[in-house]
Amino acid sequence: MTHPSVTVPTPAGPVHATAGPRQSDAVVFALGGAMRGHVHVTGTHHLHHWDQFTALRASLGPCDAVKDSAPDHTLPRLARSRTGYRGHLTLHPGTLTDRPQVTAYPVESVNGHTPSGKTAATPAAVPRACADHIAQSPELPSLLTASRERDTPALLRFLASSAAGHRAEAARLEQQARTADANRRAAVAAWWTAARLFTVCPHPVLLVVLADFHGSLSHTAHVMCWLGPHSLASAAEERERAHRAQAEADSLRAQHSPRRPAAPTTGPDTLPR
Repeated sequence: MTHPSVTVPTPAGPVHATAGPRQSDAVVFALGGAMRGHVHVTGTHHLHHWDQFTALRASLGPCDAVKDSAPDHTLPRLARSRTGYRGHLTLHPGTLTDRPQVTAYPVESVNGHTPSGKTAATPAAVPRACADHIAQSPELPSLLTASRERDTPALLRFLASSAAGHRAEAARLEQQARTADANRRAAVAAWWTAARLFTVCPHPVLLVVLADFHGSLSHTAHVMCWLGPHSLASAAEERERAHRAQAEADSLRAQHSPRRPAAPTTGPDTLPR
């Protein structure tokens, strides 16, 4: 399929972006007119779902800005300037409306300076136009599939690490809840022991033991009454995050090897290896 040139109106003048032959997982646009250089467009995952490749990332330069750093001399620049610009954006499909959402990272020059609003408008508009063009292309599904295949191994490693971290934190919080319950019961028992002794021998020292102040038995019992349930609730949230990471890993693995049966799991917190 041939990709026609896209003309982008900008404050610096029209920019002509012509797509080259599609690579396996990306399309690189050559720029002409008011801006010279390249824009790289590839697929990426949904903003909130690691296993759903539905978005496009457009980067200033000939490569993916998230994975590689393009040499300064290859970065796009305005036709009458020697200053190159870095930046990228992610185009997400519409959710509540038909309008797509855009997550843009600020454009900056190669020397690390942020250009003025008018100057930045051109290098910001061109990647968006290139991403919009690919979003309407019949090649979008195959590009997203290739991008998912490219990123799946790294994402599986990330999700495995993430799930393990959430499970470890859940176990720590559950132990914290058990310790808090034991401390609460010990503090309550000690307070009642002191109270019974006070009825027999009302010594002033026992009044101090029975008083409510920071670090006292009464205060400890109240704190542990809060800490135990709070820790259990937080542990449940960590378990849920681990479950979600496993589900996304399962989904990615199934998409990556659709003909291979899914490996059985041994429990709700077991991430496939």
